[in-house]
Amino acid sequence: MGEEERDPQRLKRIAAAAYDYDNDPRWAEYYSNILIPPHMAARSDVVDHFKRKFYQRFIDPDLVVETMSSTSSSQSSRASDRPSSQPTQSSRASERPSQSTARNVTPQSSGSGSGSTGTAASVGGNANPLRLDQRSIHFAVNAWSLGLYKRKFVLICGNSVATMVLVVAVLGMLPVASKNLSNKAYRLSLLGTACSSVYSVYSLYGKPRAWNLPAIQTWVQTVVGGKDFIHLIYCITLVTLQLRFKFALIPVFCWALDHVARFLRRNFARSSLYRKYMEEPCLWVEAHGTTLNILSSNAEIGMGFLLIISLFSWQRNIIQTFIYWQLLKVMYHVPVTAGYHQSAWARIGRTVNPYIYRHAPFLNSPISAVQRWWFR
Repeated sequence: MGEEERDPQRLKRIAAAAYDYDNDPRWAEYYSNILIPPHMAARSDVVDHFKRKFYQRFIDPDLVVETMSSTSSSQSSRASDRPSSQPTQSSRASERPSQSTARNVTPQSSGSGSGSTGTAASVGGNANPLRLDQRSIHFAVNAWSLGLYKRKFVLICGNSVATMVLVVAVLGMLPVASKNLSNKAYRLSLLGTACSSVYSVYSLYGKPRAWNLPAIQTWVQTVVGGKDFIHLIYCITLVTLQLRFKFALIPVFCWALDHVARFLRRNFARSSLYRKYMEEPCLWVEAHGTTLNILSSNAEIGMGFLLIISLFSWQRNIIQTFIYWQLLKVMYHVPVTAGYHQSAWARIGRTVNPYIYRHAPFLNSPISAVQRWWFR
């Protein structure tokens, strides 16, 4: 008990490990926005590290989270290589006497000539295969710098696409823009979001292990619960419609605004220009993230009802309407968006159900059939 009082961080780490992350919708959203290499995503130490980072950000800011050591991956690989290296220890032990005799022989033949000294020097140079010369160090530094610049370039390109989508979405929603400009901005914002979602899905989940039906089904089952895949299907479904609903750009605007604010806060927090002009808007976006998610979910549900109304026009598309409602069903069930969509549908049910029971009781059986399909 005395040790726990001396080390309050131990209690905080225990509380962070015991926290119920699965029932917190913020954890699924937080983890889906982290770029983790595919070969490290399944490691428990990596997941535990980001859980502690999440706990520090949203629950307890006083928790101290240590940085991940870069040697953890090499240690795990060495640990996996130890069992395979044990059977060779006996052979190495049998080789030691011959190596000692070779060392004893070399001093005696040291005066035989320059050829023997050159041979001994070459043997000594090959004795340590892990020794790095100047060229190896120079190559390693250049490779690390190239990887760092590549990562920065990818981050800047992704943020540029999000910024473009944000600006174009605003142009598409403004009523003062011309119809031609508004339609082009509508399509460009949806296509930009779709392209960035494709890259996010590929960077997070990779590609299927094999191009056959079982491997593709397994890959889709792992991808379908992510936010980026939902954004991709949303944009592809709406960009192929003949109708242009400016209302559909509200979720795109919310996604782009959140992405740009997080990128600026993460990468330009020390910039004087950011502190002077962008810090307060970014802090406002971060503080009102739940409000943006609620607005986005309400707009997505409203788009579903607009597509049902459009079935009575000559530009109707039954297949795309069904696909979109299937997407709304996925949004209702996956943890990333379930909390916001379930609360929105519960509020709609509390408002509409009394009128249906009072004025249109014949709709009870169709609504029950739709609910059975919805919750299946």
